[in-house]
Amino acid sequence: MTATKNRLIAAGLAASLVAGMATVAAAGEIRVGITMRMISENGQKYGQMVMDEIDMINKAGGINGNTINATLLNDECKSDKGVANATKLIFQEKVHLLIGSTCSSVSLPIVDVTAKAEVPQIIPHSTNAKITQKGSAWVFRVPVSGRYYAGVNAKYVGENIGKKIAYLCAADAASQNDCEAMQSQMKSQHGVEPAYAAQVQEKEVDFRTHMQKIKTANVDGIMIAALAETMARALTQSYEAGIPASVRRIGSSSASNSPVPSIAGDAAKGVFFAAAYAAADRRPIARLFNEMVRKRYNINAPDHDFSQAYDLIRIVELALGRADLKLDSGSLAADRTAIRDAIASVENYQGLASGPISFCAAPTPQCRDGNRTAVLIAYTKGGENYVTEVLARVTMPADFGL
Repeated sequence: MTATKNRLIAAGLAASLVAGMATVAAAGEIRVGITMRMISENGQKYGQMVMDEIDMINKAGGINGNTINATLLNDECKSDKGVANATKLIFQEKVHLLIGSTCSSVSLPIVDVTAKAEVPQIIPHSTNAKITQKGSAWVFRVPVSGRYYAGVNAKYVGENIGKKIAYLCAADAASQNDCEAMQSQMKSQHGVEPAYAAQVQEKEVDFRTHMQKIKTANVDGIMIAALAETMARALTQSYEAGIPASVRRIGSSSASNSPVPSIAGDAAKGVFFAAAYAAADRRPIARLFNEMVRKRYNINAPDHDFSQAYDLIRIVELALGRADLKLDSGSLAADRTAIRDAIASVENYQGLASGPISFCAAPTPQCRDGNRTAVLIAYTKGGENYVTEVLARVTMPADFGL
């Protein structure tokens, strides 16, 4: 694809998602700090897409004539490194806005840092429900909260798969939250306890003992909650242990990440999960986005972490355009507050997410979990050229799971 066509696609996407940007001439610098998990190829591409989109905003004239100066750091999904990144960006770089992180185990402690420093934080990927339950007035979440995912998954599983479910849960914060919430919802909606439950380490490689026990338990389904590479290994070993395809494999939201079907291959077929975006979406805006990601980043079908990062930048662009920013040596605190209030004013943003994203002023999960529409997605083919289908879209009440 030519550079010109790349620009046209991105411009078309931005035009379809955000309208009404002011173009008042001004001179200033909006400092944005970003900390994300970039230890995998996909993670690096999420970060690169965020930087590419910011660069395109600047080349198109910036925000009301102001330039966005973005600093991207890798936190490697390590909480101490994420906190160190946030501290550096806030106190040394003096950012006006912090974006991050990918991993819930990193985003959770950063919320305390941004709340104390009074810096707006907007989260691209983390789903742990506790993030917005901390009561910070400075945090916003673009992805679907795990409390919504659990309700959707449990309803579908109980009505279509069965009630005898085994759980294999990695130790990272998002996976633990997904497992606990799913078990809670299965008990609440269907009155059942786990048929088998075990915690494993994030980078564990041998699940055969667990799979043999699960096979013996004669379950209806297995929920595997883990980051992508770990989930792919567990899926493969479930078949090596002789657990048949009739036992449905249920993934946490990270099942949407392309390394799962790419690494798991045929073992990914039939796996279903709740996510925020499906590459199988046939809306024109989704098809345009899929083409852009495919050509720009060599990704066959973008997962929801691509779409959520893109929606986040469009929301940030919209909010920064609304904020009354002074951007001088004495206005840092006031500018941070103005950006926070502008993000809180975003209502019914229509983008790549399957439902609208809305925020409001109160420091509550109801106001700060902006995306309430989960998509149930299943793999119909694994491997590098994987294929998905949409099973359902469900919008949850704002107070669900609280």
